[in-house]
Amino acid sequence: MTVGVHPLAGFDKLLHYRVPENLREEIAIGSLVRVPVGRTLKLGVVGEVGAPTDFPLERLKSVAQVLHPFPALPEDLLKLARWMAGYYACGLDSVIETMLPAAVRHGAVVKHEKLLEIARTLTPDELAQLEKRAPQQAKLYRFVAQQFRPSKKSLVLSRLDLSAAVASALVKRGVLREVLQRVERVAYGDDFAHGELVAAQPHALNGEQAAAVAAIDEEIARDRFSVSLLHGVTGSGKTEVYLRAIDTALRTGGGVVFLVPEVALTPQTVARLRSRLEAIAPGHKCVVWHSHLSEGERFDGWLALATGEARIVVGARSAIFAPVQNLRLTVVDEEHEPAYKQDETPRYHGRDVAVMRAKLCGALCLLGSATPSLESFANARAGKYRLLELRQRVDARKLPDIDIVDLRIEAMKQRSLPTLSRQLVDAMHARLERREQTILFINRRGYSSSMLCTKCGHVEECPHCSIALTYHRADETLRCHLCGLQKAAPARCPSCQAPDIRWRGLGTQRVEEAVRRVLPRARIERMDTDAMSKKNRFREVLSLFRAGKIDVLVGTQMIGKGLDFPNVTLVGLIDADISMHLPDFRANERTFQLLVQVAGRAGRGDRAGEVIVQTFTPQAEAIQFSRHADFEGFAEAELKLRKDFRYPPYRHLIHHLFRGPNPEKLKFFAEQWARLVEKELGEKVELRGPSPSPIEKIKDEYRWQLWYFTSSVTKVVPSSRDCAQGSPGRTILRR
Repeated sequence: MTVGVHPLAGFDKLLHYRVPENLREEIAIGSLVRVPVGRTLKLGVVGEVGAPTDFPLERLKSVAQVLHPFPALPEDLLKLARWMAGYYACGLDSVIETMLPAAVRHGAVVKHEKLLEIARTLTPDELAQLEKRAPQQAKLYRFVAQQFRPSKKSLVLSRLDLSAAVASALVKRGVLREVLQRVERVAYGDDFAHGELVAAQPHALNGEQAAAVAAIDEEIARDRFSVSLLHGVTGSGKTEVYLRAIDTALRTGGGVVFLVPEVALTPQTVARLRSRLEAIAPGHKCVVWHSHLSEGERFDGWLALATGEARIVVGARSAIFAPVQNLRLTVVDEEHEPAYKQDETPRYHGRDVAVMRAKLCGALCLLGSATPSLESFANARAGKYRLLELRQRVDARKLPDIDIVDLRIEAMKQRSLPTLSRQLVDAMHARLERREQTILFINRRGYSSSMLCTKCGHVEECPHCSIALTYHRADETLRCHLCGLQKAAPARCPSCQAPDIRWRGLGTQRVEEAVRRVLPRARIERMDTDAMSKKNRFREVLSLFRAGKIDVLVGTQMIGKGLDFPNVTLVGLIDADISMHLPDFRANERTFQLLVQVAGRAGRGDRAGEVIVQTFTPQAEAIQFSRHADFEGFAEAELKLRKDFRYPPYRHLIHHLFRGPNPEKLKFFAEQWARLVEKELGEKVELRGPSPSPIEKIKDEYRWQLWYFTSSVTKVVPSSRDCAQGSPGRTILRR
């Protein structure tokens, strides 16, 4: 018997091995094995069983070990890995490594602990005799007999100050029984890990929700691949629709993958899922999956899913690779979010991978958003996706009123560039008096975006990256948010030694300081990457905010979506222009999405909400359309513009990034590559560039870019990968 194995050894070649007699019953497609590659043993995944080979069987090396008695990668994930390797122009081994948690790749095994329980109840006479003959055994027996459930052996012996021999004697006599139980670590974000769940009954559906649920149930019942786009305004009850869909999928015996864009949203989502599903239908275990888990926590979750013990996984983009059995439903909440895009090899988009995995499994992929990506919306209009709409908030709640503050006029009134407008300050005072809560959003962490000398014009930049260092006032440091460089902030200009240093631009720390000045009695917290460095800090801050112990929450995009706090009646967007002027054709789209999503955090309870948007460009389309949450109007205008310039969704766009330490060689290679690709592909592709990237250097590597516009990715990517025969640096293809 032979197998073809994909070794995780830095190359994509399928290697053939002989299977020893004692391993044949354990091995299957997707099994994780150790195989000899050269003189060392490497981890690999079985891709073929009974694979034909030109080599005689006796000349083939043997599989050394099968790590688990079940496939580590189900067949659908193995097919998905092969598709990703071709579509995203990356190595198959890198995709497989991404799919397998580090603990699995490192050969982790299941940990067990020994429990003690009563095997035979002693009569009063037997117990009296035992106390006379072996008082320590009697002491242990009495303790175990008083417990309602099996007790951890090591803990009991330590507490009673007894030796292991005492327990062994009772086990040998058949009085006590040792039970092995798998040790499970509590996953971060699980708000109900230590307490009992309270059954949460389903909310009554309005007409739009009922129609959406009926359509989704119909798709699941068909037992075939389809994609539905749930477009619902903020607060329209999309989560209730998700929960009904999950319940339907579970009732059919299927598994579910639920993706959320941010780790910060995971605790809230898990809490809702567990309170609804686990309490009402015991056995529906929900696994949490994201990058903040320890290796042990992720291994436990992976094992529960791979063995079928759990059928639901909730997490960030990497949760799409969880080994869910019999997948019937994938849910992608806030499907428009850029957070679903992976920026490290293998580069992939979680939403697109979710659609492809659903296709490979014959499952339903449910995409949801108040502001869908224009690509998904165009697919829905073209009939590729089924469009489901929720146009009204639950209980007929009003959308919040949105006021636009022109910072140009505000600057003239205050005779300086303001952090907080007078209108926003007055509104925050009013909320504090009424004991209501406020969220302030600015998508930039730190105190100021740059340090400027007003005398010579010097700006302190990162020596390893071509960006200005960000000032962090909390510890008086300058930091690079790309490479992590950190150094003390100077008191004088490093160039001319003048003391005239000014800090330009806004960040979360500066906004927090401004709020403390105008609201000295308010309880204020900040949520950004710097403030949330501790593992459980996300959950702690959100729990305090939900309990009403925080009056004003200042944060970045991690608080701008998905969170539901009924007592929030005011949302302030400090600088709505930050994302609008980026060198990205999606800048307008992302600005509109951000404004609508952040505004949707207000007025989710019984009280009306208000949103104040501060901007220097109030006339911009993204801002004007967001005032009325007019997605259709914005999409119509933006899609017309995209069609005129033939940008996605009307053509595919591939970004090819060249990186290397030598700028001259890098430029030469990028130009030669462009000429070669143009010659090989001809009219299949339109090239733009090469040119320096907007950020020309990161971590001492220079960067050049090339854009491919094409109607077919599959015709361009394989050909482009074969064009080069060597490179002074590295090249990266991504869409």
